[in-house]
Order: sequence, then structure tokens, then C-alpha cells
Amino acid sequence: MKLINVGFGNMVNADRVIAVVSPESAPIKRIIQTAKEDGKLVDVTQGRKTMSVIFTDSEHVILSYIRPDKLADKFDSADDLRDVAED
Repeated sequence: MKLINVGFGNMVNADRVIAVVSPESAPIKRIIQTAKEDGKLVDVTQGRKTMSVIFTDSEHVILSYIRPDKLADKFDSADDLRDVAED
């Protein structure tokens, strides 16, 4: 299990993440609203602008202030570490 920092010391299990996207499109905004109504929204921005939306396999939606490309880099490095550990 590899934990990824998604902002302010909050961690997400890299194995449970399905996608990391930008919050700008209307469909993503609707998904965020639906997750909020269903109690499945986790906001870790601490009042900062939401830069990325993380979807998990448990249908939770996580809002982060870190840009999607930076989060993707963290997930890529987690995969690299996992590959080294398996060798």
C-alpha cells in the first residue's frame, strides 16, 4: 500500500484511486455536487481553490488544491517505488 499526500498532510491510498481530473467542466461539477449530497465528498483544500478532483473505487470524491499534473507525478513515482520493491 502506497499513500500519496494530496495536501496539508492528507493521504490517499494510491491503489484505490481511479482518476485525477480538473474540476472545470460542468459534468465534474455535477459529480461533486452529487457526492456532497450523498456524503461521499472529502474536501482537503482547507479553503483554497480546488485544482483537482480525485475519484476512488469506493465512490468517494476528494477535492485537492494540488494541480492534477503534480498529483499524477506523485502517483507515477509511487508506481516506480512499487516496481523497485517487487524486484
